Amino acid sequence: MMKTTFSPLISTLPFKCIAPKFSFTVRNAYSNCPPTVRQNARANSTSLYQLPPTSAYVHLPFCRKRCHYCDFPIVALGSSSNQSHDDDHRITDYIELICREINATRSDSDQHPPLETVFFGGGTPSLVPPRLVSMVLDTLRSRFGVCLDAEISMEMDPGTFNAEKLRELMGLGVNRVSLGVQAFQEELLKSCGRAHGLREVCEAIGIVKSCGVKNWSMDLISSLPHQTTQMWDESLRLTIDANPAHVSVYDLQVEKDTKFGVLYTPGEFPLPSEYQSADFYKMTSKALSNAGYEHYEISSYGKSGFKCKHNLTYWKNKSFYGFGLGSASYVRGVRFSRPRRMREYKAYVQNLENGLVNDRDSGDVDLKDRAMDVVMLSLRTARGLDVKYFMQSFGASMAMSLCRAYVPYVECGHILCLNEERELIPADELNSLILGEDELEKGLAFIRLSDPEGFLLSNELISVAFGVIDP
Repeated sequence: MMKTTFSPLISTLPFKCIAPKFSFTVRNAYSNCPPTVRQNARANSTSLYQLPPTSAYVHLPFCRKRCHYCDFPIVALGSSSNQSHDDDHRITDYIELICREINATRSDSDQHPPLETVFFGGGTPSLVPPRLVSMVLDTLRSRFGVCLDAEISMEMDPGTFNAEKLRELMGLGVNRVSLGVQAFQEELLKSCGRAHGLREVCEAIGIVKSCGVKNWSMDLISSLPHQTTQMWDESLRLTIDANPAHVSVYDLQVEKDTKFGVLYTPGEFPLPSEYQSADFYKMTSKALSNAGYEHYEISSYGKSGFKCKHNLTYWKNKSFYGFGLGSASYVRGVRFSRPRRMREYKAYVQNLENGLVNDRDSGDVDLKDRAMDVVMLSLRTARGLDVKYFMQSFGASMAMSLCRAYVPYVECGHILCLNEERELIPADELNSLILGEDELEKGLAFIRLSDPEGFLLSNELISVAFGVIDP
């Protein structure tokens, strides 16, 4: 599970949501941008963030041990792969607590639509016994309803499940597996503090396939200590050979309160340099694209029909519920995180049941903050920023200023401008479109980052947008 460098938004997103950390300077384009104008902004009454949530993230924090790069809220149970946790009171007590939270959460609408996606993240959710997963799903169905064809995802680690357990989870409705492989080299798995080895990786892939799971994803981490180009090439090749429907590739973020944060300094050996990390990213984009995966989001690759519907909720800036330790909700434009410590989380649930928590009444959401949310999340995706929607929601003048600021990046190919048919608009044609609001609205439909070069500069390019929106 990884995070991006942008805050405070991403600090409130469920965890595996990260942009690459690369930020090479192409030219000092922003210093020559024209002054911004913030006027004529009009809220769009049909904005997706205003609709009732149809997705729920459920945090199951249990792990066998804490990995050396992990700073997430977890509960370490013990590292033995043979250890059963069926009657572990820490798990049963937590599941009862999370069900209490779900039941005490007030619905955002009298006509609440059923949930279309549920994502069990962690932690290692596959450590939780199926009967307890069933309790959570039953509670969600009772409280909000769950669509019959809902995407129900679960993060699972090698060595924490067998075929019997996976089939039981599938019988409960789990229809998407996110397999936390991370690396295909024994030495890298050990150096990361992972509780599994390569043998368990191979066994887990075999179990997923033998159980007939069609919609499964593999997670990998790049830029690990001592990771070489040859190692990364091998991991990509073995991933493609395993033939998952989806692949998520996260660039290592060294957090200060982790073992890696004590041992290593970003950019210094044995961690790769920024240029080496960029090479890993380019290798990934090329290899997976050539293997038939669509690079639909900075860290996400999916075969046709297998994009992660739950994560698309985040990138489209749609509302969602979060339940459990440290999780976040986004409802009616308000982001709200739960406590990361168990004692405080228990108190939060008690206060929620007693009607003492009011996490929705935060007044009007600042228009600039919403605009920055939309830009940052949209530019993570291959679809990009919907310019017409942005104009309708935040005003034509802000959209014009944003396009003008991006002209130098369009000229050097890091930003692509597209029409309604998603055909490329050359830089000289863009210059004519930004002369007037009518021309812009008729001619420009989407702005996206190029793959891979633009995605590699995502932090810098999104920062340019932030400077336009809130100078």
